[in-house]
Amino acid sequence: MERSLELANRSSSHGFILLGLSTRLGIRDILFAIFLALYLLTLLENTVIVSLICSQSELHKPMYFFLGNLSCLEMCYVSVTMPTLLEGLSSSPCRMSFSACIAQLFLFISLIGTKCTLLASMAYDRYVAICLPLHYPLLMRPQVCRGLALSSWLGGLLVSVVKTSCIASLSYCGPNVLNHFFCDVSPLLNLSCTHVALTELVDFISAVGIFCGSLLVALASYAAIGMAVLRMPSAAARRKALSTCASHLVVMGVFYAAVLFMYSRPGRVESSDLNKVLSVVYTVVTPACSPIVYCLRNRAVRSRPQPWSAETAGRPHPSCAGQRGIRGTAGFGE
Repeated sequence: MERSLELANRSSSHGFILLGLSTRLGIRDILFAIFLALYLLTLLENTVIVSLICSQSELHKPMYFFLGNLSCLEMCYVSVTMPTLLEGLSSSPCRMSFSACIAQLFLFISLIGTKCTLLASMAYDRYVAICLPLHYPLLMRPQVCRGLALSSWLGGLLVSVVKTSCIASLSYCGPNVLNHFFCDVSPLLNLSCTHVALTELVDFISAVGIFCGSLLVALASYAAIGMAVLRMPSAAARRKALSTCASHLVVMGVFYAAVLFMYSRPGRVESSDLNKVLSVVYTVVTPACSPIVYCLRNRAVRSRPQPWSAETAGRPHPSCAGQRGIRGTAGFGE
C-alpha cells in the first residue's frame, strides 16, 4: 500500500513524457509545418462558419444551428491535442505534468463524446427534413434543437467526469513515457501498475454507449433517407440528395471508423504507429475537412444569402443538410 502511494506521488510530481509522432529531425520539421498549417486552417474555417451563421438571419435554421455548435466544438477539439503535437515536433519529447495530462484527457474525452452526439443529431435533422418534411417545423423547433445540443455537451461532460476520475485514481510506475502525441486513455492504462479492470470496464461501457449509440442513430437516419431517396420520382432530386449525403457519410464514416477502432475495444491497447496515425485522422484531418464538406462548398454559406425573390419563393435556400423547407419542398445542398 505504501509502495502504491509512493508511485502515485511520483507520477504526480514527475508527470509524463510524450514521444510524439516522429523522432527523426528532418521529418519532424516537415510535419511541424504541415500540422501548424492544418491547425490554422481549421481555426480559420470554423471561425468563418460561426461568424456567418451568427450574422446572417437566413442561416438561423436547425441544421446551421448544429453546424455552429460543431464548428465551436472543432475549434476547442483541435486546440486540446494540437499544442502538444506541435510541441513534440518542435522539441521532442514533450513533457507534461500529471495535472496537465489529466486536464487534457478530460477535455478530449468530453469533446469527442459531444462530437459523436452532435453528428447523430445532425443525421436525425436530415432524416426529419427529408422523410417527414410536413412535421419538420414541429419536430425540429428551436426548443428541440437547443435541447439536443445541450444534451450533447452535457452528455460528453458527464462521461468525461466518470472516465477521467477512474484514470486519475490509478498509480503509474514510471518511467511514464507515453508513445503518443497527447494524453489518451489507452496509453495511460498501459502505464498503470495497479489493477485496471474496473477502469477498463467503465471505458468500454462508455464507448459503447456514446460511440455505438450515436452511430446507430446516424445509420438508422441514413437508412431511412436512402429508402426515401429511392422513392423520389425525379432523377435530378435523387442525384442531389445522394451527392449531399455521400459527402457527409464519408466524413462521418472516417471519423466513426477511427474512433470505434481505437476506443470500443476492451483491455489495454498497446500504443503503436497505427494508433497514432488513426488518432491524427480524427483529431486533425476530420476537423480540417469537415467545414469544407459541410458548409464551404455550400452556396448559401459561401456567399451572402439574398432575400427570397418571386422565382425562389417556392423553395428554400440550399442547405448543407439537404433539408426541406417548411413548405415541404426539396432544398438539397449544391
